[in-house]
Amino acid sequence: MTSCLRNLANKRLLIVPILGFAAHGTAAQEGIEQAFAQELLAGVQMRSITENAEYCGYIGFDGVGELVAAPPTRGDAESCLADDPANIDVITASYHTHGAYSPNYYNEVPSTDDIEGDEEEGIDGYVATPGGRLWYLDTGDMVISQICGLGCLPADVNFVPGDMGKIAPSYRYEDLVTLLE
Repeated sequence: MTSCLRNLANKRLLIVPILGFAAHGTAAQEGIEQAFAQELLAGVQMRSITENAEYCGYIGFDGVGELVAAPPTRGDAESCLADDPANIDVITASYHTHGAYSPNYYNEVPSTDDIEGDEEEGIDGYVATPGGRLWYLDTGDMVISQICGLGCLPADVNFVPGDMGKIAPSYRYEDLVTLLE
């Protein structure tokens, strides 16, 4: 299997051929999608941190069954609303970054808005944090889980480890609500 990360600044697409997978949801396919999301977010993370802006978009399958990502949409320091993806026929997940580190935000975990928005759209999600964590938002079970921890993606040099206290490897939605209150 091949994959290539093209220059996202020029709004080219990240494309990974997925041959032999007919429907989204198999464990092997979810692993491929997670690796795809990690590579995608690694490519946009420093831009997000440098500009202190969230970047977001969608992941899914194009008309010939290839796993693709829509070009990232720039948001602001607190939110991002992705453009409708012209290149995706079946959306399977959203992706977004949390911008630069700030002691004023709990941005090392996805927000309740993040998981609620994906649930409303009927998709899962991926979130990159300033500390370089990558989270998977499973809206079927309403659980968020770290795919990888601190520094697995590019991190903000100003990030302060431990600023939010102990970060668990996963949270149920109800526990996330309590944490962020």
